[in-house]
Amino acid sequence: MPSYADWDLLQSLHAVLEAGSLSAAAKRRRLTQPTLGRHIDQLERQLGAPLFLRSPRGIQPTDLALMLKPHLDDMAAASGAAVRDASGAIDGVGGVVRVTCSEIMGIEVLPSILTSFRAKHPKIDVELVTTNKLEDLSRREADIAVRMARPTQNNLVAKKIGELGVGFYATADYLARHPPPTSFDELEGHTIIGFDTQGPSIVDDLDIGRPITRDLFAVRTDNDAAQMALLKAGFGIAACQHQIARRAGLVPVMAEVFEFKLELWIAMHENLRGSRRMRAMFDHLAEELKALTA
Repeated sequence: MPSYADWDLLQSLHAVLEAGSLSAAAKRRRLTQPTLGRHIDQLERQLGAPLFLRSPRGIQPTDLALMLKPHLDDMAAASGAAVRDASGAIDGVGGVVRVTCSEIMGIEVLPSILTSFRAKHPKIDVELVTTNKLEDLSRREADIAVRMARPTQNNLVAKKIGELGVGFYATADYLARHPPPTSFDELEGHTIIGFDTQGPSIVDDLDIGRPITRDLFAVRTDNDAAQMALLKAGFGIAACQHQIARRAGLVPVMAEVFEFKLELWIAMHENLRGSRRMRAMFDHLAEELKALTA
């Protein structure tokens, strides 16, 4: 890459690669679409090669653009981390903490925990990344992670909080309309909510007497929040964390037959252990999440 490639132009390239279109990238960067288009044109001239193939159906990244993406990911993560670190440089108690967690944890569990954190630390702003993709803490894509498995990256400070139980649940209304199943054979006659194309990794370790594939489910979605909404609406039976199900007033199904455990961990990069705001968030999460495993 030429040394004169402007970071502003590279940010626009990264935005297009992430968003998939010029219009969406322009919104992400808070630029007009013509301005962002000029950025891409200028960068292509500097590199001496096209970055996208244009067609009536949209744009397609070239091999060069795809080759650059991992480097742009690193640069974007480092830039974001620098901004967060600078935000707390003057006042060690204030600044920004970027927390990542799964979709269901971010929607059903962390909001109340982050609310109580804000009450204790009103000078600390929070960026919450809800994704089932494991954000790379070593690259500072996030500062602190709440994870359902032991972190495997090097140079992390990690703490196991405990284990979360998961079982089958349904609404009382659904079970009033359909006799509760007592075995896996009876479960197959019920309406089950599950994944579409991306089954969770834990599926490979579960034994229900047959392979767990998408054809088991009467409604399929890879969005955890949508699965939870369908469960609460009484659509059918689904697996759910015990503490979330209890709070939603759901009824256990086949509690004596089916249950599995998920480890609950929090982690951050070891270089952040000296930051007061990072330590405050880490300790708060550890204390509040511990109650979920009781």
